[in-house]
Amino acid sequence: MPEYHRMRDPGGTYFFTVNLLNRRRKLLTDHVNFLHDAFDAVQSKRPIQVDAFVILPEHLHCIWTLPPGDDAYDVRWNQIKGEFSKQLPKVESISRSRIKKRERGIWQRRYWEHTIDGDYIHYNPVKHGHVSRPADWKHSSIHQYIKDGILAPDWAAGKNPIENEENTDFGE
Repeated sequence: MPEYHRMRDPGGTYFFTVNLLNRRRKLLTDHVNFLHDAFDAVQSKRPIQVDAFVILPEHLHCIWTLPPGDDAYDVRWNQIKGEFSKQLPKVESISRSRIKKRERGIWQRRYWEHTIDGDYIHYNPVKHGHVSRPADWKHSSIHQYIKDGILAPDWAAGKNPIENEENTDFGE
């Protein structure tokens, strides 16, 4: 299998998709406070400008801009995943390879970075059938976008703003 090479752009803006290992669990929304705590802990040491996000039960999307000269998003993701995982009880089954690497069985090892698409990130809860309008999903930066006048409260109500895009699965 060919080796995957991640995009690197110091000070750049990145779109990420990060998944739980068990896609049937709802850990991210059931324990959203742990996720916020994990982000806060990492941001206090390694700043991240979070431009947009959406947290779904089993995966999340976010857009980050890193400080000038900094491209260490991989370090931040490892720390966020670790901080979140430390707060959960150890009830998941863990494979031998994860035990050997001192990993929990919560997150998929990989994550995906892509070109940025703000419409996709806010429409994702509708795509997955959690709500009928993006503004109805509480774990999303769409509320700040509405407050700031960037998007209307009824944005994408009754229509899919991403239906004509070629690839919108982003590792889901």
